[in-house]
Amino acid sequence: MSATTDTPPVRRLADWSSDRLASLAEEHGTPLYVTDLDRVRENYRRFAGAFPDADVHYAAKANTSRAVLRTLEAEGSSVECASAGETERAFAAGFEGERVHYTAVNPPGEDLDRAVELADEHPGLTITAGAKDTVDRLAERGYDGRLCLRVNPGVGAGHHEKVRTGADAKFGVPYDRAAALLEDAADDFDVVGVHAHAGSGISGDDLGNHRELVSQMGELARSLDFSLEFVDVGGGFGVPYRPDEPPLDIDAVADATRNALGDVDATLVVEPGRYLVADAGVLLTRVNTVKEATETTVVGVDAGMTTLARPALYDAYHRVRNVTGDGPEVETTVAGPICESSDTFGEHAMAEPRRGDLLAVGNAGAYGYEMASQYNSRPRPAVVVVDGDLADVVNRRETLADVTATEREVAWR
Repeated sequence: MSATTDTPPVRRLADWSSDRLASLAEEHGTPLYVTDLDRVRENYRRFAGAFPDADVHYAAKANTSRAVLRTLEAEGSSVECASAGETERAFAAGFEGERVHYTAVNPPGEDLDRAVELADEHPGLTITAGAKDTVDRLAERGYDGRLCLRVNPGVGAGHHEKVRTGADAKFGVPYDRAAALLEDAADDFDVVGVHAHAGSGISGDDLGNHRELVSQMGELARSLDFSLEFVDVGGGFGVPYRPDEPPLDIDAVADATRNALGDVDATLVVEPGRYLVADAGVLLTRVNTVKEATETTVVGVDAGMTTLARPALYDAYHRVRNVTGDGPEVETTVAGPICESSDTFGEHAMAEPRRGDLLAVGNAGAYGYEMASQYNSRPRPAVVVVDGDLADVVNRRETLADVTATEREVAWR
């Protein structure tokens, strides 16, 4: 069944088929990421329908699975890449140069070298610089192509202080210096746009800060002596992680964004990431230990902070439910196998867990597998994509041999 723009604006964890998840876990083992490509299509079509006159650039860092990238490319999305590696993956997935923005922060030399090479190989690629130094480094490499300038508007927003980029000095040229730098750069580059990004997971009261950022970018575009091709106001549009949180009214957000931008002779660019993929993914994990503690029942599982880092990094909430349990509901603390107190998925009421039960962690399609690590020498999990009745492995489960593959013996030992 094809996706439409009138699909529900959020897919709750309870909406996933327990039988389907149990079958996938039985076939492929756990921990296991599952991504539903049809839900990715639904989310993209809803978002693009709200921004019909904008150029939608998927923020690839949310989920760089080739299956996800190819799905969004086929839907007509463009893509925003935070590194040369992501840019190469975008081209491998079929994106043409004019649909790709390279928007790295303080890019290492090798990264910038490769970006310049890719711009030569794929005409139309836009390189975004967030510092005068980066503009100079591009000139030193002989680059004179499409340039966008990332601006720091001093306005941040997002679900955690560690992701509020719009007011963080690390990101972008200070707003009051941007116009002069753009005017100077126009002598040596094809200056095509300006870019700013408030942060990640924006919703509720933070939307006011997002509108302020958009307004400032509109004012900057109107102040220049030359026309821009686009004004990129970033993404960070949030999704409801808790069951009682409402979804964004994306149509209202789109209207507010256009009103805040004002009249500019340029295309609006928006960069959704988690909005397109978060609720298209779940993480499956198996219970291996149940321990009655003084104040809670500790449920030990085979996934941990190496599998899904967001709870440990940001105290992020991901709803967990017992897919196969059928007992009375109890209060639990779900904890992983990593030797860190931060290795927990939080407190959840669920059907009384028993060893062997299958748990599902919701909204794991964004910044899940992307942030997985091999800490404690733990191999990364497998990833399965489903598309209707079809399912296939797109990332095989790593082995200990994969973890140690880059090591070598030193000659003098």
